[in-house]
Order: sequence, then C-alpha cells, then structure tokens
Amino acid sequence: MNFKKYILAVSVLTAGMIACGNDNFNGGDPIKPTNPTSGDVKIYTTTSSMSQDFEKTFVNFNKTASMSPKTIKIDESKTFQTMDGFGSAITGSTAYNLLKMSETDRAKFLKETFSPTEGMGQSYIRIAIGCSDFSLSEYTLADKPGIENFALQEEELKYVIPVLKEILAINPEIKIMGSPWTPPTWMKVNNLTDLKPHESWTGGHLNPKYYQDYATYFVKWIQAMTAQGINIYSITPQNEPLNAGNSASLLMFWPEQQAFVKTALGPKIKAAGLTTKIYAFDHNYNYDNMPDQEDYPVKIFQDPAAAAFFAGSAFHNYGGNKEELLDVHAKAPNKDIVFTETSIGTWNDGNVLGKRLTEDMREVALGTVNNFSKAVIVWNLMLDSDKGPNREGGCQTCYGAVDISKADYKTIRRNSHYYIIGHMSSVVKPGAVRIGTTGYTDSNLTYAAFKNTDGSYAFVITNHSGADTFIVLEDGKNNFGYTVPASSVVSYTWKK
Repeated sequence: MNFKKYILAVSVLTAGMIACGNDNFNGGDPIKPTNPTSGDVKIYTTTSSMSQDFEKTFVNFNKTASMSPKTIKIDESKTFQTMDGFGSAITGSTAYNLLKMSETDRAKFLKETFSPTEGMGQSYIRIAIGCSDFSLSEYTLADKPGIENFALQEEELKYVIPVLKEILAINPEIKIMGSPWTPPTWMKVNNLTDLKPHESWTGGHLNPKYYQDYATYFVKWIQAMTAQGINIYSITPQNEPLNAGNSASLLMFWPEQQAFVKTALGPKIKAAGLTTKIYAFDHNYNYDNMPDQEDYPVKIFQDPAAAAFFAGSAFHNYGGNKEELLDVHAKAPNKDIVFTETSIGTWNDGNVLGKRLTEDMREVALGTVNNFSKAVIVWNLMLDSDKGPNREGGCQTCYGAVDISKADYKTIRRNSHYYIIGHMSSVVKPGAVRIGTTGYTDSNLTYAAFKNTDGSYAFVITNHSGADTFIVLEDGKNNFGYTVPASSVVSYTWKK
C-alpha cells in the first residue's frame, strides 16, 4: 500500500464527512495503515479528522538521553488522587438500544467498550435508581404507597440488568454508581413548610416523615441488585438536586441532603453492613446560580456527623467552570471528587467530532482529572439516530457517546464522549495514582500522567492546535519521542 496515497485518501474522505456534519453512519471498521505490532510503548491515537481512529501502534525507547527542549518528564515525587475509573451511563434507553442489536454485534461492541484486555476497558458505569429522563417510562420502585411494596420493575429486569450482566461477564471488576431522579411520589411534598402532597414526577421535596422509608428504599435496591449479581459501588442521594424541571426530578437543598443522609441513609446503609459509598450533590459547578446553595457539598461536610457518611462529592458541567473542583478540593481536601455527568447534543455540535474531540478532552476528561476528580462518567452510552428513546420533559436534543442507526440497529457513529473516555480507560486503570510532570508545556497541549498498580505508566495528551507537535516523554530511566497530530488525543502506556 502507498502510505502517502492512503493518508491523502482518508483525509479527503473524512473532510467530506466533517463538512456534512458527520451525520453519515459509517459504522464499519476503518481501514488502517500497517503499524508495528510490538514495542516498549503502546500508543492509541485519535484525530478529529478520523485519519486515525483509536489507532494502536508501538514505539521503542531511545538509546540515548533526550536533548529535546520539548521533553516532558514524569515526576513520581508528586502524587495526587487515586483513580476509580472512567465510563458512561447505562440508562433504560441505552439498554433498550443495545438489546435491539444482534447478539453478535452487541457482544462485539461491549467487548470493544468494556474489555480491559481486548478493548477500551471502561471501568465505571452510572445507572438510575428507578427511572431517569432516559427511561422508557416514568416509574419508581415503590409506586404503590408503602415501602413494603418495593420491587424491581420491568425496565431493570428486562433491559438494564441483562445488559449489566453481559458487561460484568466482560469486565467483572467494573464499578457501578446508582442515582435516583425521584423518590416515589407519595413521599413528596410541595415544600417543607406546607408539607402538602406533591403527586408529580417533577419537582417537590422529600417529606421528612419518609426519611427512614426512603433510606430503606436505597438499601433494598442495593440488596436487590446484589441478589442479581450486581454490586453497587456508590450512590448519590439525588440526581441534580437543584433542578426541579427535569423528568423526573426532586428538589433537595443542601440542609435536606445533610439531614437525610445523617439521620437515615447513612445509618441504614451502615446497619445493613453495606460498603456502598455515598457522594453528595451530583449537580452543576455553578450550583444553578442559587447563592444559598453555593458550596453545597462543603456545607454538608461542615457537620462532622453528616460528613462521616460521605465519601465525597459529585459534579456535572451543564453550568459553571471546572475550576470549582479546585475550590471544593481546597475546602474539603479529605473528601473525594467524582465527575458523574455531561452530555453532547445539537446545542454544541455534539455529533461533529472535528468540533468536539479536543475540547471535550480538555474540559471533561483531562480537565476534571487535573482538578482532582478520581472518576469521569459521561451520560448515555448509546442513543439511537433519533436521539432516543426519549420522553417529553427529558432531553430531546442529546446525542449518546455513540449513536446507533434505527434503520438497522447495527451501524454505529462513535462521538467524542466515546473517545475521550476510551483514551483514559485504555491506559489509566482503577487504582492508578495521578503523578506530576515537569519540563515542556504548551498552551495548545493538555495532559496528565499516572502510575498504575502494576507499575506501568500512563500518559494522556490532547493537542488542540492545528499543527502537529513533537514531544519526548521521559520516566527517569527511559525516553521516547512521538509526534502528536494536530487536533488529536493520544494515550501512552509503558513500563520502565
């Protein structure tokens, strides 16, 4: 094969795809140039133009010391957070779409996504406790009044749990987080003054009268999932507790969450002998511009009795800036931070890889990790080509990390969120420690370094400029060079 002609042909083809908005569903495996099949350093590269599509290659260590001014040195003397993992949400809609695929196609896609040895190795999943705004219907696990009426529903039993079992067969160590969008409506009141019933999926507050029953609801859910062979690693008490307009939703201001966890949820989980972690907040950097809710998790943690039940706090990025994570870390340095939701959609050209890849890598994957997040989870793993299934009141304009064609439930478009998670999870394994770097910096480059539990190093970089950039990486013993393509993401892993 004439390599130059191949690159030219691919460039012309992908340029045409980008010009038409990347709306073509071309799910076939891309033709790739021949690359070395072994070497000292394993490298994955994705370019915005798709001239390289998570392309794997290898390079060897240099035999002499680096004299390049563009040398980035790994500094193990500086250590930061320990990583939990990277992944996406298995919503009811995602599970439905996956199960519309043929068994063979689904197995191939799930292995590509979740296998730590033969795929990207996604390592953290978020699911809803009851319905979310990407469920097939609005429901909870106890719609009939009385906690004794708790039971898993059709969406769990028919869709979500079967998919989770297939994923766990591929990656048994994957972590799973659960978040409720609403409690049963019979537990809701209009506000904490009038305490009038709020029989609506949307809005309302949790009636303090039902704190104990609702805590039991969480425990029963964790135990029911365990009985299905699905361990729940973590939960948040409420998805987006400052958003009363979602389908479904609940307002839970910080004093309410503090009281609920301190007096009911935390003690119930402990009494049940569960080790499930609890993360506070689970909402936007800017606290939805509510001054009295600023520093929501920090205010909760100021009560030592409440703080004892929380592992840390969770954040979304639909408002505000990732710098808020640094502020929260500074104010509560002994508490973990996880990033639990972000979406792409029509509002941000979410299906145009050329516009989204490097920005999402800079702001979401690397940006949150460099601000002390120990996990990054994006929203729906898979939606269909009509942005669904979705419901009125939920997001009608969201894309998935991947989108599957409704015409055949086979052809897949992989979007930026699929690649940014894959580039992290492929080389940064659970238990890895983020470590420091010294040397070359460039405003067009964003990167982070890690050391995995097996002693291997991981380094992930995005080049958001329009020009190739040559860098050298040095670990104190070895060094190697690599040209980071323009508008690309590159992941490296190696051992000394």
